[in-house]
Parts: sequence; C-alpha cells; structure tokens
Amino acid sequence: MGGDTYHKMASLNQEYPTFAEHPTGKQITKIHLDRLRQFTDGGQYRQQGLLAKLYPEVASGPDAVKLSVYSPPDLSRPTFKEATSNTFKDTKVGESFGPSWSTHWFKIHITIPERLLKYKQLEFVWDAGNEGMIWTKDGEVVHGLTGNGERTEWILPEEFKDGKEHMFYIEMACNGMFGNAPGGDSIQPPDPNRYFQLHTAQIHAVNLDARALYFDFWEIGDAAREFPSDSQQAHEALQVGNRIMDTFIAGNGSDDAIRKCREVAKEYLGKKVDSHEVYSTDKQALVTGIGYCHIDTCWLWPFAETKRKVARSWSNQLDLMDRYPELRFCCSQAQQYKWLEQNYPSLFDRVKRSIKEGKFQPIGGSWVEHDTNLPSGESLVRQFLYGQRYFESRFGVRCKTFWLPDTFGYSTQLPQLCRLAGMTRFLTQKLSWNNINKFPHTTFNWVALDNSQVICHMPPSETYTAEANFGDLKRSISQHQSLDQDHTSLLVFGKGDGGGGPTYQHLEKLRRCRGISDTVGLLPRVKLGDSADDFFERLEKRVNDGLELATWYGELYFELHRGTYTTQANNKKNNRLAENMLRDVEYLATMATIKNGFGEHSAYKYPKEDIDNMWEDVLLCQFHDCLPGSSIEMCYRDSDEIYARVFKTGERLISSALEELGFDQESEYTVAINTLPWARTEVINRPEPDLCVWNHPGRMRCILGTHKECTVSETSPGVFSLKNSQYALEISNGAITSLIDLDLERELIPKNSKAAQLVIYDDKPLYWQAWDVEVYHLRSRQELPASKSYISSTNPLRVSVTIETPISEKSHAKTVISLPAAAGSPSAIEINTTVTWHETMKFLKVEFPVDIVNTEASYETQFGIVRRPTHYNTSWDMARFEVCGHKWADLSEATYGVSILNDSKYGFAVAGNVMRLSLLRSPKAPDANADMGTHEMRYAIFPHKGGLGTPTVRKAIEFNQPVKIVKGSSEEAKALLRSFEILGADNLVLDTIKRGEDDDDVSRGEIARRTGKSVIVRIYDALGGKARGTLWWGKLGVKSVKRVNLLEDELEDLSGGIGECALGYEKGKGLSIEVRAFEVLSLRLEF
Repeated sequence: MGGDTYHKMASLNQEYPTFAEHPTGKQITKIHLDRLRQFTDGGQYRQQGLLAKLYPEVASGPDAVKLSVYSPPDLSRPTFKEATSNTFKDTKVGESFGPSWSTHWFKIHITIPERLLKYKQLEFVWDAGNEGMIWTKDGEVVHGLTGNGERTEWILPEEFKDGKEHMFYIEMACNGMFGNAPGGDSIQPPDPNRYFQLHTAQIHAVNLDARALYFDFWEIGDAAREFPSDSQQAHEALQVGNRIMDTFIAGNGSDDAIRKCREVAKEYLGKKVDSHEVYSTDKQALVTGIGYCHIDTCWLWPFAETKRKVARSWSNQLDLMDRYPELRFCCSQAQQYKWLEQNYPSLFDRVKRSIKEGKFQPIGGSWVEHDTNLPSGESLVRQFLYGQRYFESRFGVRCKTFWLPDTFGYSTQLPQLCRLAGMTRFLTQKLSWNNINKFPHTTFNWVALDNSQVICHMPPSETYTAEANFGDLKRSISQHQSLDQDHTSLLVFGKGDGGGGPTYQHLEKLRRCRGISDTVGLLPRVKLGDSADDFFERLEKRVNDGLELATWYGELYFELHRGTYTTQANNKKNNRLAENMLRDVEYLATMATIKNGFGEHSAYKYPKEDIDNMWEDVLLCQFHDCLPGSSIEMCYRDSDEIYARVFKTGERLISSALEELGFDQESEYTVAINTLPWARTEVINRPEPDLCVWNHPGRMRCILGTHKECTVSETSPGVFSLKNSQYALEISNGAITSLIDLDLERELIPKNSKAAQLVIYDDKPLYWQAWDVEVYHLRSRQELPASKSYISSTNPLRVSVTIETPISEKSHAKTVISLPAAAGSPSAIEINTTVTWHETMKFLKVEFPVDIVNTEASYETQFGIVRRPTHYNTSWDMARFEVCGHKWADLSEATYGVSILNDSKYGFAVAGNVMRLSLLRSPKAPDANADMGTHEMRYAIFPHKGGLGTPTVRKAIEFNQPVKIVKGSSEEAKALLRSFEILGADNLVLDTIKRGEDDDDVSRGEIARRTGKSVIVRIYDALGGKARGTLWWGKLGVKSVKRVNLLEDELEDLSGGIGECALGYEKGKGLSIEVRAFEVLSLRLEF
C-alpha cells in the first residue's frame, strides 16, 4: 500500500521540471511600462510601430487631386451660390492663403487610382492649419475641417470608387479653431496678417484593423499607467500591452499579425468593442456619456465666423451619428439653430430629422449661453422666453435642462426662473475653475431667493470638452463630491469652445473603456445611447424616491473672472441702455394698442416683429464672452453696430407709440412722461434752466421751481460748500470730505476720509487679462489727486462743482458733483464723470468711505438682493473681494444707510466701511484696445433713514429710467398712462408691461395663436418680504386675470380677486395679489 502511494507521487512530480531551463528575472515594471509608448510613437520608432500601418497607401498630385481656387475680396464670406459662380484659378499644395479672416473657395477634382480601390475605406485628407467646410457640387454641406492634424479627414462616398473624376468644394476660413492669435497663446489679440499654407490634399487608404488596434492599445496603455499600481488590473494591462507588441514584432507587422494583436487585446477589452453593442449589457453604468459641442457665439472670432462654425460642427455630428448609433449629441443656444436655419436650410432640415429621431438634443432653453451676472432680470426672462419658443416652434419640444457650462458665475434667482420656464435641472462646471476655494458639491439642490430649487449637476470630470479619455472616467468617481448621496455623473465630451464636438476617436475610446469596465472592472462604467435628459430623469426619480441631496442657497459665486464685471465698459453701458429702452418700448406700445382698441380705432399695431428683433439682438450680445468683455476687438465692433440698430429701432417705435397716444411733436406744450409705475418728483437736466417735475405715474407736469433752493460757495481756496434742504456737503481737494444729513445732524463721512475719491490700481492677473482681477491688486492702491476744482453751476435747482483729475500723461478725468433741490422726495448727490482713458493694465475705481458699520452689504441682483460679507473672516469671504451688483449697492445699519447708485456699472466691493464702485479696466488681451477712449458715467450717493428699503430700490430705477420730455398733450393719454400701479405694497415692483406673445393681433404665427387680447405684467418683491397689495388698472376693460409662467402658460385663474379699488380720489378696478418673498409673479390681463 505504501509502495503504491510512492509511485503515484512520483508520477505527479514529473510535470514540474527537475532542472531550471534558464534564469528568469522579475519584470521591471517601469521599463516595460515605458516600452508601451514605442508602439504608437511618432518619433524614431515610427516606421517600426503601429502608426506606419494606419495608411498603407496614399495618392496625391494632379493625377489624383486637382485644385483650383477663388478668393473673395475684402474679407467677405460669400454664399455657396455666389462663390461657385466665380472663376477659379489653378493652385497647388504648398501655396499659402490669407490674410486673417479671409475666405477662399477651392474646387477639388479627385480621381481615385485603381490601386486604392481594393480598400474598404478611403479618406480625403486636407490640412491647411485652418478651418474649412466640404460642400458637394450641389451645394450640400457634408463635413467640417479643423486643421493642424485634427478632423482633417473625410470618408469618401462609395460612388467615388468608380475610377472616374469627381468634384466637390472646400470653403477655407483663414482662422484656426481658436482664431488668429500669434505665437500659440490663444488669448492674445489676433494677428491681422496671418497666412495659412495648404500642406496636405491627399487620398488615404485606411487599414481599419490597424486603426482599431491603435485604439485598443491606447486604452490598454492608459489602464497600465492610470490604474493604481498595486491593482491586478494595472498589472494585467501591462502584460497584455507587452504581448501585443511581441505579437506584432513576431509577425513583422503584417495584416495577419495585426489581427492577432487585436485578439490579444480583446482578452482585456472584451469582444464587443467594435460595435455599439458593447453598451448592451445589463451591468449598471455610473457615467452617462453625452456628446456636446460648445461653440462660443463670439470670442476669439466674430459672430460671422460662428455661423460657419455651427455648420462645420453640426454636419460632422450628423455624420458621426450615422456611423456610431450610440452617440447622443446635445447642443444649446437657439440663436445658433436660427443661424443654421437661415444660412444652411438643408443642413437644418437634417438636424430637424435627427432631433425627431432622438439623436440630436436641443438643450438649455435659452437664446444663447448667456452671462447671468450682468443681464437684468427681464433679460434673463427673455433668454428663456425666446429660447424655449424657438425650440417649441421649430422642433415641437421645450427644454427641461438649463445648460450653462462655461458662464462666469450664476445669479441667485436662476432656479426660480428655470422653474418658471419649465426647467427643473441645471448643468454647469465652471466653478471647478475656482482659484481659492473648491466647491463642495457635484450633485445638489440649488435654491433661489424665493426657495425655488433645481437639481444641479457639475460633471466631476470638471470639463465640458472632455477628450473621452480613460482619465476622464476615473475622475468621474475620484473627483465626485457627492458620492455619499449619489454616485452617478455625466461625462460631457467633444471638442469645444471653438466648436467641433465629438470625433470618431472619442467614440472609439469610450467603447474600449466600457469594455474594460465589463471585462476587468475597476474603471467606472460608462453608458452611451442616453440623452442628458435621461440622466437627469433618473436622478429626479431617485430624489422622488427619497434621495436627499445637499442644498446650496443663493448665488453660485465664481472665484475667478471677477474683472468681467467691468471690462468693456461701453458694451455694458449699451446693454443697460438697451434693456431700459426695451422696457419703455413695450410699455408705450402696449398702452398705444389699448388706446386704439387693439387695432379697432386706428391702423397702429403692436410692433411685435421689431420688438422681437430688438430683443434677439440684445440677448445675442449677452453671450457669456460678449457682455462680460472677454472677446476680441472685432466682436465689439459688431456689438456696437448691433446696439446702434437696437437704439435706432427703439427710438422709432417710441416715437410712433407716442404719436398714437396723442403726443404731437409740433406742439409748443412740453410734458414729461413717467414710464415708471409710481409717482416721482425730481429735478431734470435741460438745456434751459432745470425743471422740477412731479405727479403720478404717466404724464408729469413740468414746473419751473424756485422753492427749496440749493446753494454753493467756495469757502476757501479749493474748498466748496453745497447745501439743499436735506444735506450739506463739503468738497475739499476734489473729494467729498463731509456729508451731513441736516434732519438728523448726522455726519456720514468718517473723519479724515474722502468720498467720491478716484483711485487706481495695478491690474496684472495671473493670466486671463480681460477676465481676471486678483486679490493682490488691492495692495497697489493709489489715490488720484485733483488738479483743479471750480463751481460749474449755481442754478437754484441744481448746484455743481467740477473737478479735474489727471490720471497719467495720457489719461484724465473730469467729475461733476451735483446737489439737486430736494423736490418733495429724498435727493441724491449725483456725480457725472468723464474719463479719457489710455492706460495699460490699470484699474480705476471710485471710493465712498461711510460712517456705517455692518458685517454685510447688500447688492441689487435680478429680481432681488444679494448680501455679502464686508470682512475677510474666511477664505470664502475673502474670495468675494470684487462682486457683481446692478443699479445699487447698500451699506446700512438698523437706523441709517447709504446706497451707491449707478447707470452702467456692475463691479462693486465693500470692505469694512469703504464702498467701491469699479469704473474702468485696461487689459491688453484678447482686445489690445479694450476700454481705450472716452467714457461718460453717472453714479450717486443716496443716504437714507432706516435700513435698506423701497427708497433705494425706486431711486436707483429712477436714476436709470429718466423721464421723457415730449411735446403735446392728450387728456386721454394722461388717464391711460396712469393705468398700472401697485397699491398697498411698496416692496413690490411692477417691472414689465407688454402684450401677450400669442394674442391674435400680435402673434407672428410661430406658435398657435390664442383668441383674444391680453397684457402681461411682471411683478416682483424687491426686498425679501411677503406682501399683499392690489394691482390697479383703473378704468381699463380687464375681464379676467390668469397667473402665468415666463412662457405665458396659464397656471391659475385669479379672476375671483378682481374688485373695486381707489387710487387717491380716483375709483377703478384692480386685482388683490399676494407675492412671496422675492417671488417673480407674471399675470395675464385679458380684455
């Protein structure tokens, strides 16, 4: 028995060699890891590696590719029909084309050589280092080109493989993907004389197996490098990668060897990576991949080039969606869709079909991807109104997700406005750029001032232009800030900023990443084939099922790009003026249509098309690189022309509305029109002596006033005393050194301090010149002393002192400080400053130290207030050293406060008791001439009894909406213009009065008309308190009232609240309303 056991063991041991055949060492991981790079190296080993196998044959030269060109004059961008009707002249590879921003049309005749016909895929490769677009001979856009090795290939149609000559066109744009900056630094001002050499125009035969192996090896190599070094998956990837190289070498790089290499790769990747079927498993994916193409509507290129970028980018996506069924592509910005519709109608029809198929997803719901700090509340409303209406009218859909990945901070009322525009979700990622504090959430509930909320997701890969790399998926977990609540995320991938979108390389890489997740694990599993809305719908369902997400209340302040509150001052001023004008246009046109019985008594009609055009122009210029001031000079030449068109149209519309209302410009009788919905009394500037005006909303009487006079005197050289019935000022050496409230005998300027003092700072941010101002600039503060001061007005209704201040040898300022008569309401110290500005990297501000103590200051934001610290207790507090506000900023104690008003500025800071208003910057990139020239600006000091309240809100609006001095008189108009007012709730602001979008006498037919006539009014609480009041409309024939959302969908019938009420001695009707704190309430009054 024992002997049997011995023989059995000996037999088993024969399988293990008795003697060592040769020495074998431990694999040196670093060396074998570094070796992987040889296989796809473009350097000294290129010919021995995989790259040499990608394109086995190439055809070039006139036998295969013949070229001719037409170069349009004067940087014009002709249409296909215009360009192709011209004479083309022969050209060749090696020729250069320019200058910057010019266009060149190429006629391409190709004949595929017989030797290439055996290959399954042939590509035409074109590279001149600039952008281009391929057109068929029949004028259809088929493909966009990027240049410099990116997106340079076009798969030739099968019908070209007949051995015959075929023709198509290429439209060359003489700009790179990021414009024309010299020297490789894309934000530098563009070189106007850049030329581009055409260096490639060839037909390539593609070895599809070699290309597939290239992507196999790419992801396996990334796994070996990026998985944890102590993980089994990293070690296995390293072994598989080295075996692939060994197999390739053993087979001498033959086609058979390449196929064998792919079989080795599939051991790690799985067997489905050559198809979209790789995503067809029941394994749960953590990451949803969505294709996206961020096209800045202007930035380092003008608007006109963006129109072509859209066509180039979207045509590529349509092609990719045919080749890669898993691709879902989303794109925002209704303006870009409209440009495509206007300029490329057949391509637009293809997009429309793809949207219907669920592959191409309109997203965002806004007209452009706009800035949210600077536009007014009503502008934000119109971004949604015009965006959502466009998507609904063209595609039959409304967006559910607000999409704003690249904007420079997010206003506190956006969640409320999103909900009122039919959107419950929000995507951004820009806060990942914060340069002081890391934002603590990835997926969370974002809550507005009124407590409205949206689900917000910030992709943890921290980009909206992901290259779909292995690392992007890793970061989707490793950088996820909300894993305790929810571990899913979006991966937003595709070339962006300058357009482009996903490439086939992105899609091939993601297939392999999914294969790795399913085969060896550890890598977060990605899923393609779902839309961004699908991702959010799953997230919302989990919330509805009990998932509690973290909440973030208030603004999403961006700790970078703070200079954008100030850069390009003229552009910002035009925006404010245009917003104010549009309010008046809509109000006066609405009242004119009411007066004429909605078209029954005259031919006047509400000018809907003109108003739409005005709004679309203003909304366009609110794009997040235009209004903030971070675009090239060409963009601001464009915006100047756009605003000039807006102002011209607005003046015409106001004139025609006033004429319809009965005001006759030939009359000798002068009246003032108050378009604001409350009584106001003020002194106004006229060429003749100032006039004092007062009355109710609507028409105001103008009376030459002699009561409550102002005085001014020079009490000693350079020292001036100004006084009205409310305040006594002292101006010394060009600054206000004393400001006394006479009623309270309270001094508002601290001892030895100077208000209205101009100060200048050195302004050199770390990199982003037009965008950034860094905290260290505060250390360079210098006061600008005045050189001359003198009395410039002794008019008893307004006294003034003028101060001249040199800034440098090239720049100077003239400031007029005026004290108007206190004409029945609290007055403000008004300051007009004219600056001739030719500085380099300097920042001009004006300071107002005040004898007020509070740890918080208040700033007007859209439809509300933002309160921010006046101290630097924490890094979060210090990060707000420069903030955005609108028409006012306020520092108040319980019993007294001071507001700083302005007519065109947005940059503020309150540090301690010093209030600062930012006036001008002088960055040199990307616009070398940003803000150079002469600027006129108005601001004011408005002291007030008590804390922040209605007086500040109204005074600031009045400061921005001056009364209109007109000729003529109309008793009917006098009564009519008093029709809308809020009674019993001073914190409520009646902000907008306009006609209903789809009224049968207004509608342009884009969306179904609604029967009847209506007026839309928008009301908001400005101070943060629930209020009950009455919307008065006097004698107007309002039959019913409906609460509506921003898109003017009916939400609730409020007609039961209509009743009799009185405005003073005048009886009429109105509606009892209740408005929550900071609520935005929209009503439709039906006639």
